[in-house]
Amino acid sequence: AGSDAGRDEAIAAAVLVAKERLRSWRAPSDDELRRKGLSELQIRVTRHDGTEPAFRNKYWDNHEAGIYVDSVSGEPLYASTDKFDSGTGWPSFVRALPGTELRANTDYNMGFARTEMRSPIANSHLGHIFPDGPKDRGGMRHCANSASLRFVPIDEMDAEGFGDLRRALFPNHKQPEL
Repeated sequence: AGSDAGRDEAIAAAVLVAKERLRSWRAPSDDELRRKGLSELQIRVTRHDGTEPAFRNKYWDNHEAGIYVDSVSGEPLYASTDKFDSGTGWPSFVRALPGTELRANTDYNMGFARTEMRSPIANSHLGHIFPDGPKDRGGMRHCANSASLRFVPIDEMDAEGFGDLRRALFPNHKQPEL
């Protein structure tokens, strides 16, 4: 467990570096997001608390190594190392990246209490947290909408400014020769 704690500290430090680059970030309007190439579904999910269809979304069955960032701000949120197949049809993670403090709100939109999760910088609606995740990984399931995420493959992390995070998450990965 000591090495896990040290690894989590390195991940949290790398997340802090990435968040520091976003310090002057400001929330764009829906029209600005359209001009940046976000789809109507991405805008509806992230800005207007929508939900995409199960099993018909981009990342529910993605098994590549890398990270998932907020589709609006680019802030790092999740790692492929924490993703699991929940059988729900949405990307599911056992936790957010260490150093990422998701905003949590209780909503009653389905007629019962659920814990909504939102990104810390952009305040994007990400999905919900449920207490039915893998018990050996903490027991939580972060059920996210693909529309609120953008996947950054491991081999593109350095080019996108996530080299420190890549080294912390995947210390044995060799970058391809350029």
